[in-house]
Amino acid sequence: MIKKTSKIFVNQTIERKYRALLHAVKTSMQPELQKDIRKTFQLISQSGANEDTLLYGQSALDFSLDMALIATEELGLGRPAILASILYNYVPSGKVTLEQIRSVFDEQITVIVSELAQISAININAPVHQAENFRNMLLSMITNINVIMIKLVERLKLMRMLKQLPAEAQNQFAKDSFYLFAPLAHRLGLYNIKSELEDLSFKQIEPTAYDTINRKLDKTASERDLFIKQFTKPLQDELSQQGFDFSIKARLKSVYSIHNKMVKQQVDFEEVYDLFAIRIIINSPPEKEKSECWQVYSIVTDYYQPNPLRMRDWISSPKTNGYESLHTTVVAPDARWVEVQIRSARMDEIAEKGLAAHWKYKGGESDENIQKTLERIRESIEATDTESIECLNNMKLNLYSKEIFVFTPKGDLRKLPVGATVLDFAFEIHSGVGATCVGAKVNGKNVPIRQILQNGDKVEINTFKNQKPSIDWLSFVVTSKARNRIKSLIKDEERKQSEFGREILMRRFKNWKMTFDDNVLKIIQNMYGLKTITEVYTSAANEKLDFHALKEQILNKEDKQKTVEKIDEQIAIKSKCIKREEGMGKDCVAIDSKIGEWDYKLAKCCNPVYGDPIFAFVTISDGVKLHHKNCPNAQQMIDRFGYRILKAEWITTEQSSLYHADLLIKGYDEIGVLNRLTDVISKELKTPIRALSLNTNEEIFEGKISLLVKNTGSLEVLINKLKKLKGIISVIRMA
Repeated sequence: MIKKTSKIFVNQTIERKYRALLHAVKTSMQPELQKDIRKTFQLISQSGANEDTLLYGQSALDFSLDMALIATEELGLGRPAILASILYNYVPSGKVTLEQIRSVFDEQITVIVSELAQISAININAPVHQAENFRNMLLSMITNINVIMIKLVERLKLMRMLKQLPAEAQNQFAKDSFYLFAPLAHRLGLYNIKSELEDLSFKQIEPTAYDTINRKLDKTASERDLFIKQFTKPLQDELSQQGFDFSIKARLKSVYSIHNKMVKQQVDFEEVYDLFAIRIIINSPPEKEKSECWQVYSIVTDYYQPNPLRMRDWISSPKTNGYESLHTTVVAPDARWVEVQIRSARMDEIAEKGLAAHWKYKGGESDENIQKTLERIRESIEATDTESIECLNNMKLNLYSKEIFVFTPKGDLRKLPVGATVLDFAFEIHSGVGATCVGAKVNGKNVPIRQILQNGDKVEINTFKNQKPSIDWLSFVVTSKARNRIKSLIKDEERKQSEFGREILMRRFKNWKMTFDDNVLKIIQNMYGLKTITEVYTSAANEKLDFHALKEQILNKEDKQKTVEKIDEQIAIKSKCIKREEGMGKDCVAIDSKIGEWDYKLAKCCNPVYGDPIFAFVTISDGVKLHHKNCPNAQQMIDRFGYRILKAEWITTEQSSLYHADLLIKGYDEIGVLNRLTDVISKELKTPIRALSLNTNEEIFEGKISLLVKNTGSLEVLINKLKKLKGIISVIRMA
């Protein structure tokens, strides 16, 4: 005969929880379990374990009752889990032995308690052994799944009382819960426990971020409720009209889930549009579940445009953890994405309570389907990499897909190949949109034209009427439509520029009263290192020609040509165009009116450029150096070493020759000014930058840019171009 159990209750709180547990198992259709629960308390009382046993600063009896209530009310676990969750906390202390448990209960309860005690002895707080410990936990699951379920219940209980634990242990408990137990709960289909563990861990590890999001959720609650009401109203009316027995509720994303999305997508809270999911639950007999779920899906998609790539059919093919549901993501009238979940009442309970709910519907643990489900889980766990907790994360869908689907702001669907960029999408919309595209908003965030798009992105193209296609665009577009259109647009633009440039040159030469012919074009080609006549015309149109220098070059060309022709051919062949110190090309210089095998260097104090007036200075140990006539050291050299100075002039230069030049630039310190500078220098004028340094003082910046230029003509064009930029005050060549 069972003795009275009232003596074991040390306070009214524990007695109240005990009565609540008895009521819970009766309500959950396990009334026969009440007798077994009384047996467990009798065993604890007889062993004296109820008198002085503490667990995490709380009475072990109080702690165990809380666990049993969570197992019953929140997970719907059965007899083995409920009894073991009460008993096992007394085994490590020796207050209750496995032999005592075996004498009162069946072997199944004893095995579960034994394995729970073994897992509890593992130090999962040691990061070095985390993978190995996790493996041990999974191995114990193979024997009886209740072992893992109870450990999850215990972890949830601990996280709910986290602030009562020692301060130094709170962070470690939070990390273990986040990296070990939350993914495990996810794997078992215990989504509510997974979300709560993540939130409680996040609250401890990142309290500021947690509180910020939580406050914003509270602040936007009324607006969110109004949107949900407006969104669900037509669905409720239609479902009622068609005779469905249903309920609709909204599930708010967890705080951590919102934070994770903000970090991954690099957006603010206000830009996370799917803060919640709409869940439609239908009361349907088992034989009609699937068909009625699909009927509801049809109603939803009749009212709202779906995203086919976000469609998930876990009714036809349930997850390994038994999860069944239809998921779709649709566009609301205000262009907001909303996830809609459709399931039966049975599916909903399984989704809420995971595998535990199967036994209620399948008729016991011996059911063949349940065994198959558990076996699939065991196989997937055995196949995982034990050295990484990330083995529990779901595999990404569409891993090898060759296509993506992208939405316009109005919800229209466009198909593109994987790797497609914003610019590809722009040309997919219209050639005119592509030609003037300067960027886009992807999911509400500004991105450049090079941004690679992902499945389901919502893209709004930004255009600018003065934007023109660039040859650089061909390096990152992937669609043939975009590539062919860019090439065609560039050819059209080059033709227009060429015609415009030719008109400019003809007008200039007419004003100078000079002949404009092929010889002139050849001179310009050589002067600027251009390969074709079209490049000459285009350079003129783009203001890349220094017309003043060009006029002087043509006027002096005839005299210079005569001088060169007088040079003996053999001497010209023998003359050594020395490779300069910088290694950027070759040039020939006449020193003291002689062309010979001069070994010279360019002076770094003034950095002369081809076309500058120069003189030669004979050093004692470093050969001949060429200086700019306006070199800051020129006067000193003339005064002290006039006998070492020789006349010098440029004779010819190869197209590959480049010269060092420094520019001093001053401007207003504003957003985009540096990008405009570098775009003109590197992209538009194709001038290499060797160094750049900037200093800012009271909204004015001053900087030095070191460049490699072909000659004084190209340098002058560059300086004039930079002076015209917005935000630039002055551009001066440094000596």
